[in-house]
Amino acid sequence: MKKNVFHLCTAMFLTLGTLNAQETTEKVEKLSEVTVVATKFAIEKEKIGKVIYQITKEELANAQGKSVADVLDNLAGIQIFGNNSSAGKDKSAYVRGGRGYQTLVLIDGVPLSDPSGINNAFDLRLLTLNQIESIEIMNGASSTLYGSGAATGVVNIKLKEAVKKPIALHYQLAIGTNNSQDNTTINLNDFNQNIAINGSLNKFNYLVNVNASSISGMSDASDENSTTKFEYDKFKPTNTYVKLGYNFSEKLNVALFHNFDKDIYDYDGGAFTDSDINNGENKQSRFGFSSNLNYSKGNLKFIASYNQNNRFLDEYSSWTNSMNYYEYTGKSIFADVVNEFKFNNQFQLITGISYQNQRNQTNSPYGEIDEDLAKFNMLDPYATIVYNSKNGININAGARLNIHSEYGNHFVYNVNPSYNISNNFRLISSYSTAFISPSIYQLFSEYGNVNLNPEKDNSVEAGIIYKLNDIVELNTVFFYRNMEDAILFGASSYENANESINAKGVETILKTNKIHHLNISLGHTYTYKNADIDYIPKHKITAEVGTTSFKNTYLSLNFKHISKRTFFDQWGTGSTMKFDAYSLIDFYGSYSIIKNKVSVFAQVNNLFNEDFVEVLGYTTKGRNYKIGLDFNF
Repeated sequence: MKKNVFHLCTAMFLTLGTLNAQETTEKVEKLSEVTVVATKFAIEKEKIGKVIYQITKEELANAQGKSVADVLDNLAGIQIFGNNSSAGKDKSAYVRGGRGYQTLVLIDGVPLSDPSGINNAFDLRLLTLNQIESIEIMNGASSTLYGSGAATGVVNIKLKEAVKKPIALHYQLAIGTNNSQDNTTINLNDFNQNIAINGSLNKFNYLVNVNASSISGMSDASDENSTTKFEYDKFKPTNTYVKLGYNFSEKLNVALFHNFDKDIYDYDGGAFTDSDINNGENKQSRFGFSSNLNYSKGNLKFIASYNQNNRFLDEYSSWTNSMNYYEYTGKSIFADVVNEFKFNNQFQLITGISYQNQRNQTNSPYGEIDEDLAKFNMLDPYATIVYNSKNGININAGARLNIHSEYGNHFVYNVNPSYNISNNFRLISSYSTAFISPSIYQLFSEYGNVNLNPEKDNSVEAGIIYKLNDIVELNTVFFYRNMEDAILFGASSYENANESINAKGVETILKTNKIHHLNISLGHTYTYKNADIDYIPKHKITAEVGTTSFKNTYLSLNFKHISKRTFFDQWGTGSTMKFDAYSLIDFYGSYSIIKNKVSVFAQVNNLFNEDFVEVLGYTTKGRNYKIGLDFNF
C-alpha cells in the first residue's frame, strides 16, 4: 500500500512537469561549478578527483523549517544517528561506516569539535539551518588538508553573508507537532523563531542572527516496555551569530565573528528508563578573526578562533538515591594560515600550517580532570600540489606532518589522480592515510588510558562521474577503509582494538536538474563492516522528487529506506541485537506570496506514521506536521 502511494505521488509530479513542458524557457549560460572544500580555495569540480555534494542556497531555501541533521541525513554515504529520535538526542554525522568523531565539521573554515565530550564529535544540535548559506560535503579521507578528525569526510558549512544594501531584515516563524507513532493528536509542541538583520555601508558589512526554539511532546526514552506512559522531555535551543566585516580593497578583506549557542533539555535515565528530574545544558561560545588577501599569483588566508564548550548535567543516581552534578568544560584554540600559489593554469601549490590546542576541565562525583593535565596541542605543516593537464589528467597530491604534544610526529599523505575522458565523463581514484589522536576524555577521565595508541586509517576509493549538460549527473564510488588501533570501551577503560576494523562499500548518486520543471535525486549506499557493529545499515536508499510546475510553488517528496541493522548491546543484554528495516516518506511544500519577500511553507514528516527503532530503547518520531511563514524586507 505504502509503495503504491509513493509511486502514485511520483507519477503525479512527473505528470505535472510534462503538462508544463511546452512553456518557454530562457537559455542561460551556466558557469562551471566550483568547490572550496577540496583544496580550501575555489576550484572547478571537474579538476578534482573527488565526489563533492553541494547543497546550494536555492536548495536550502526549499528546506525551510528543517534542521541541519535533516538535510544531511538525506544524502548517500551519511548517517545521522538520533535524527529521527527526540529533539534532545545528540546528533553526529557518520560517513561511510565511520564514527561521528571521524567526520570533521567546518564553519567558514574553522573546525568544530567538543573537547568536553567523550570523543570530540561535534553535536549538530548546536547548529540551525537559518544561519547557513550553503553546505559542501566531501566523503572520504581528508586528513592531509584538514588534519586529525577528517578520516572519513568533511562537512563544510558556509554561514550567510551580509547583503549589499544598507539594511535588510529577515524573520521566520514556524510551528508544528512533535509526536511519536502512538500519539496522533494535533498538539503544537514545536515552535521556532528566527530573526536576522544585516547590510553593507561602504566598505563595512554586518550580520546579526538570532534563532530560538522550544520543542516538547515526546519522551526521550521509549516506554514500550512500561505499563505507564513516560513524561515529555523538553528541548530549548538558542543560537546567535554576529559577523562584522571590512573590505580594505577588492583584494583584502577581514572579518570578526562570534557564535553563541545554548541548549537546555530534559533527558531520561537510559534505554527504556524514564526520568522526570534529569536535565542538562550545553553552551558553545566561539569567536575569531579571518582575513583573505588576493594577489597576482594566488591567495593567502588566515583564520584564528577560540571555542569553549560547557556542559552541565543534573542526574539522579539510584545507588545513592540523590542527584549527581556533572560539569564539563572544553576549550580549544585554532589557527590556520594557508596560501595558494598558481604557477600557471595547470599547476598550483597549496601550503599551510595549522595549530590546535585543546583542554578539558571535568568535575563529577566520580572524579575530576584538571585542565593543566588534560590538554594537548598539535602543530601541522602541510602542502598539496594540484596539477591539471590539457589532456585531461588531474593529480591532487599532498602530505601533512602531525606534530602532537603527546604522540610525537605522524606523517599522513594522499594521492588523488583523476582522468577526464571527455567533458562529460571522468574517472576518479584516491589513496589516503589519516591519524586520529585519542580525545582528552579517553586519556585522562576516570575511564581513561594514557597508554592508548592513536588510530591509524588507510582509505582507497575509485569511481566514475558522468555529467550531461548540467541536466543529468551520475556518481558511483567504491570505497575501502582499514583502521588499526581503533579506540573502544573495554571492561573498565578505553582500549585499542586487537584487530583492524575495515569498512567497504559502494556509494551512488543519480541527479537530474530541471527536466520539465522537475529535480530528481536518487541515492544508494552499500556498506559492509567486519566488526564494530553500531547500527550502520548495509543499504541506505534515498530519493527526492521536487517540482516547480505551479507558479511560485515548490513541492517535493523525500523517501528514505534503512535496511536491517545490528548493534552489540554491551551494557544491556550483552548480545547482538537485530533491528528491522524501515522506510520514511516526507512531504514539503512552499508558496511565494510576494516574490523574494513573503512565503509560506509546510511539511509532513513520516507521512505513513512508520513505527521503527533508530536507537535501542529510545523513542522515534511518528507523523508530524509543520507550517511556517518567512519574511524578507
